[in-house]
Amino acid sequence: MGRLVPAVTRALDILELFLDGDGTLSAPDIVRRLQLPRTTVHELVTTLAARSYIVPVQGQPGRYRLGVRPYQLGSRYAEQLDLAAEGQQVARSVAETCDETVHVAILEGTDVIYIAKVDSTHAVRMVSAAGRRLPAHCTSVGKMLLASLPEPELAARIPDGADLIAMTPNSITEPVALREALAEIRRRGIAVESRESNPDVSCVAAPVRDRTGQVVAALSISVPMIRWSDERVGELEQLAAKGAAELSERLGHRSAA
Repeated sequence: MGRLVPAVTRALDILELFLDGDGTLSAPDIVRRLQLPRTTVHELVTTLAARSYIVPVQGQPGRYRLGVRPYQLGSRYAEQLDLAAEGQQVARSVAETCDETVHVAILEGTDVIYIAKVDSTHAVRMVSAAGRRLPAHCTSVGKMLLASLPEPELAARIPDGADLIAMTPNSITEPVALREALAEIRRRGIAVESRESNPDVSCVAAPVRDRTGQVVAALSISVPMIRWSDERVGELEQLAAKGAAELSERLGHRSAA
């Protein structure tokens, strides 16, 4: 575990003080309650105010209350909780239809994090868990999410000289090849991964959008190779797209008529 940064810890301590009392504080209040030097408190308060984490209280000079930024962070956290809960329900419905393992995942940096999972009932099935993190370029959900990024953001996350690790011999390891695959995913609106994260499993994935139309997650169906076939891929793609559309609708997205 890395070292805690004292300045960040003190800033968070200040923000947490606003959870008590009437929700307003002055710099002397903070100095007294946290036993910090006045100069340190002044610098931290100035920084937090500049970033809209706290704002001056009108009519009460020298006093502050929480600003809009903590509300925005809390709202995003609540959205993710809703996404996980709704994703679990939709994943269960999709899994009941195809009897294969279904995941819902989000993108963090260059990795995907699985936030929902429902297993198939077959004896042979994918071993995974909600909360697991994998390299995005090795998974169908990850490639779907990477394909949804604006080009500048994609380039910032995976520059041309990026070293892409291989999870299996089928994993894409060259950024140029990855960009070609992502272009095809954008064209089709669906992602397929053939034994790129697990040598015995292939997957299909479709995008999940929020009420603004932004892609916030992806839903995938994972199938062991013993039950995978070219004839079945089309059916799985349609089912993944239908499940992703249902989850998007639950998040407030309305597709164009």
